[in-house]
This record gives sequence, structure tokens and C-alpha cells, in this order.
Amino acid sequence: MAANWAPDSWTAHEARQLPTYPDPAALTAATATLRNYPPLVFAGEARDLTADLARVVEGKAFLLQGGDCAESFAEFHPNTIRDTFRVLLQMAVVLTFASKLPTVKLGRMAGQFAKPRSADTEVQNGVELPSYRGDNVNDIAFTPEARTPDPQRMIQGYAQSAATLNLLRAFAGGGYANLHQVHRWTHDFMGRSPWAKKFADVADRIGEALEFMEACGINPDTVPQLKGTTFYTSHEALLLPFEQAMTRQDSLTGDWYDTSAHMLWIGDRTRFEGSAHVEFLRGVGNPIGMKCGPTLEPDALLRLLDTLNPARVAGRMTLITRYGHDKIEGGLPKLVRAVQREGHPVVWSCDPMHGNVIKTNNGYKTRPFDRILAEVRGFFAVHRAEGSIAGGIHVEMTGQNVTECTGGAMDVTQMDLADRYHTHCDPRLNAGQSLELAFLLAEMLNVEMTERRRAAA
Repeated sequence: MAANWAPDSWTAHEARQLPTYPDPAALTAATATLRNYPPLVFAGEARDLTADLARVVEGKAFLLQGGDCAESFAEFHPNTIRDTFRVLLQMAVVLTFASKLPTVKLGRMAGQFAKPRSADTEVQNGVELPSYRGDNVNDIAFTPEARTPDPQRMIQGYAQSAATLNLLRAFAGGGYANLHQVHRWTHDFMGRSPWAKKFADVADRIGEALEFMEACGINPDTVPQLKGTTFYTSHEALLLPFEQAMTRQDSLTGDWYDTSAHMLWIGDRTRFEGSAHVEFLRGVGNPIGMKCGPTLEPDALLRLLDTLNPARVAGRMTLITRYGHDKIEGGLPKLVRAVQREGHPVVWSCDPMHGNVIKTNNGYKTRPFDRILAEVRGFFAVHRAEGSIAGGIHVEMTGQNVTECTGGAMDVTQMDLADRYHTHCDPRLNAGQSLELAFLLAEMLNVEMTERRRAAA
């Protein structure tokens, strides 16, 4: 248990990116209600994720983290949850086959409702209102009523997260995640894709492996593990009143856990030394993610690691790098060298999304697929050069056929963006682009694992 820590000790530290609620009594009432609600996840599940991530640290597993930039109340629908879950499963199967390693599946789901903003207010047509900070804070509509932070929205966020988790658990354990079914989805999708030929070999070999297993008597009826999977949830722990209200003391260990998700992460804007967000997360037993970008220096990173993981527990810390395609090979090596020198056990994961946002001539924020892919390649190149392990990927994506990121084999153009641009915040990879990225990442993992085996021989 962390020393000199309590669920509310963050209130004595500098808290950035938090909304100002006009009615403090309403905030107190909402958080009191949440404290009496059941946990969304359990301490034992969080410990299981830590153990799985410890295997990623050792190079014995790979981390796939993906989902919405920001979940929305308006688009809450079982089909949306199903489609994102399905694409993540497809990606995981491709990555597992390529690397011959288990893939830890971690969704940006069931709680990704709060978003950091570059400014507290937004101006439109001469009118200044509070910025949209995610659906559990306020509404995206540009009116004074919609933009006023409302603590009751946290309770709605809890309800939506609970329903999402219920469906995810049913999908993961109820047969929907059947390995044979997941492969059929991928095969069917490729039949409609312009890049089917390019990746047909991998898909065919997965199919042959499944047929061989079937012939040997290994099928979902004889091996229950083929019917289901383990799926975890995560979100940025930004709205601290909500996170505090969801924090519970584990009856088995006496340790504190944030029961709103299995993993919580600290964003680029809130990971400074002495921040309220760092103070809060240092005391919970969940595995923790931390975004690392061009502004983070090695000494500051080491001090943060000493604060957040003083016992150096493997699987506790995931460092999610976000540089941009043209900055990663120049900026990341110094962090890798520092962490290796000090012996901190971390998962290195690549977020190729946040450093690659551009604004098009027709006014849309987008992320070119070639830049996303270039950052992933740079990430692998750095870790190969430094003798460290490229452990995972962190992507903003959806199972829907949106047009938000340009490029990819299906070639979404800048003019196509207006067709189905649905995101509440940042642009996401669509289902086709996500699966294409998985196949390309699989090629990189193949090379990586071949080199690791050669080095170990």
C-alpha cells in the first residue's frame, strides 16, 4: 500500500484538466451516490491484467489496446460495442499468429468519457463557452446549458459503462469470441477488400492451422479456451472526482483499487511531477499507463516511475509513446536508454495516433494512415536498435465504417472525410484500416520474433 496516501489525497495537489462545477453540493451528492454503487471491475481482475502485462515486459506476450477516442452517450448501442470488440478480436488473432505470442486485449471502452482540452473555453461566432470535456462532464452542443458541467452525467457514464461491460463479458465468454468464428469474419472481410491478395497468405495459413487443430481433435467443443477470450477495459483517469468515487479497498489484500476499469492511464497534459493525477494513481493497485511524448525528459520520466512504481512491480507500468512519425526515432531512444539503465520493468507501447493529427484544407482533423504506419515502424526500429522490447500498440479505432483517417488500401481521401465523419473528438481508424494495420504490424512482429530467436540461439 502506498505511503501517506488516501483516495482524496490528490485534492492537495495541482489538478489540471478538471471542470469547474457551478454547484458543489450537486457534485458532492453525485459522488456520494457513486460510492454506493457496485464496482465495475474487481481487484482480482486488475491483478490478472498486471500478471499478463508482466509477460509483455518479458517479451512473452504482446499488448493490443484500442477503442474509441471518446465514447458518447448518443452513439451508445450494442451493435457499436459488438463491432469494435469484433475488430479487436480479428486484430488479436492476426497478431497472435504472426508473433506466436498471446495477445493481451485491452479496450478503450466502458469508461472513456473524459477528454483533456487545450483550453478551458471555446469561442464560436463571438460567443465564449466552456470547452467540451467528454460526455460524463458536459454535452458537445454549443449552448450555455449543454456546456455547463453537470455531475449527474457521471452517473449516466457509470450506467453506460456497466451495460457495456456486461455485454463485453457476455461476448468474451459466451461463444461470440470463438476462434473459428473470428477467422471467418476476417476471411469474409478480406474477400471484399482491395488488399485481399496482399494478406491472403497469412489468412490462409491461419485457416490451415485451425483445420489442422480440428483434425487433431482440438476444437471449441474439446478445448473451452477456443470458445472465449479474456478482455480488459481501460480509460484515461482524467475526471478525478469520478475515479475517487469508484475507488474501493480490496477485502482480500487491503489495497486500494480504482474499480472503474482494469487499467487507468495518465495523459500527456497531466503527467507532470506533483500533479493530482499522479498522486491519485500512485495509490491504486491497478496497472497504470502513462503517455510519453516529445516534452518528457528522461530524468522526469525516471522520477515519475519511482513515484508510481517504487516497488518496481513488472506489469504495473505501461509507457505509451506518442511522438509523431517524424519525431519518434529522434526522441524515443533517450527514454528507452534511461529506463533500461535504471532497471525499471515497463511495457513499451506505441500510440501512433496522437502525434499525427493534421487539419485538411476543408477543415477536418484527420490522421494519414501512412504517418500512423511510419510511427509504428519507427517504434520497432528504436527498440531493435536499443535492445529493448516493442511490447504493444495503442490505437483509436472503431468497428464502424467511418471516414475519419485518410489513406489505407481502401484509400479514404480528404474529400471522403465528410461522408461519415462521426467522432466526438479525434479521428479514428475504421474497421478496414484497423485490420490492415494489424496485418502490417504482423509483418513487423514476424521480423522481430525471428531476430529474437536468432539472438537467443
